[in-house]
Amino acid sequence: MLDDVLAIPEHLRDALWRVESARLEPVDSAGLMVCGMGGSAIGGDLAAAALGDLLTGPLLTVRGYALPSWATPEWTALCSSYSGDTEETLACFSAAEALGGRRIVASTGGQLVEDARGAGVPVIGLPGLLPAPRTAVAYMLVCATEVAALAGVAPRIHTEIDAAAAFLVERSRDLQARATDVAERLGESVPVVTGADLTAPVARRWKTQINENAKLAAFFSELPEANHNEICGWEGEDLAAVLLEDPDQHPRERRRFELTAKSLSQRGATVVSIEAEGETRVARLLWATMLGDLVSLALADARSVDPLPVEAIDKLKAALGRP
Repeated sequence: MLDDVLAIPEHLRDALWRVESARLEPVDSAGLMVCGMGGSAIGGDLAAAALGDLLTGPLLTVRGYALPSWATPEWTALCSSYSGDTEETLACFSAAEALGGRRIVASTGGQLVEDARGAGVPVIGLPGLLPAPRTAVAYMLVCATEVAALAGVAPRIHTEIDAAAAFLVERSRDLQARATDVAERLGESVPVVTGADLTAPVARRWKTQINENAKLAAFFSELPEANHNEICGWEGEDLAAVLLEDPDQHPRERRRFELTAKSLSQRGATVVSIEAEGETRVARLLWATMLGDLVSLALADARSVDPLPVEAIDKLKAALGRP
């Protein structure tokens, strides 16, 4: 899995090629819904953050079995499932058909691709050799940003993505060293990863990667909201705060990060403050995402845990059975 995390730059470029090869037609849409779960859904969150103020229409992530009640046929639905058998995504694919909206699929195969081919829905084919869906984060991000452009809710940012890939290659060794240091500082504590604006979805990604790869409890939150409630709950808990900052964030958010770090440190919590690096919004988002993936693997290594198996998820799926 370490090789796949370090291959994120290569995945970004390959993803751009795969979307182009799908020969999708541009269609103006009321908005884009990225329907998926887990590692397939996070691409929508990261894409919305990467695009930021460039968005000219809504881009939202749908995690569940149904589309929003207010969705209309003018919306585009990108149904993303690495395996192609995620039951929630299959349900959204059917719901989008009933709605009469435009559908696009991003997957390696499974029932989703079979249904898409049968219905004449375009498919962005993903590589099937990755060890787990969560290692396809670069593919899911690129699919979401490129489809957002095709749906008419954002400009293309392919040049920024390509430049960010080169930046990540340059910083690979530094990222690995940084990840080892962060993992050592976290130790056996329970991480609460906090972001704001650009880094909010990155905080979610850190949390889920630590859960699946290191088999550890972890949580994520977002400023400024966390200052209005969560900050009261840090009394006597074995928690560690990971604060993900962005150099281009709102000045008041920066001040909140500073005061939050001070407050938690005074109460004995471990505080790890990290500022994303990179010249562009896309580069900083991907830098922070790749660092989080590496931290989760460093934590797994420190605990002598195999990051690949997710037995708890497999058992739950087996208990659920097919819908």
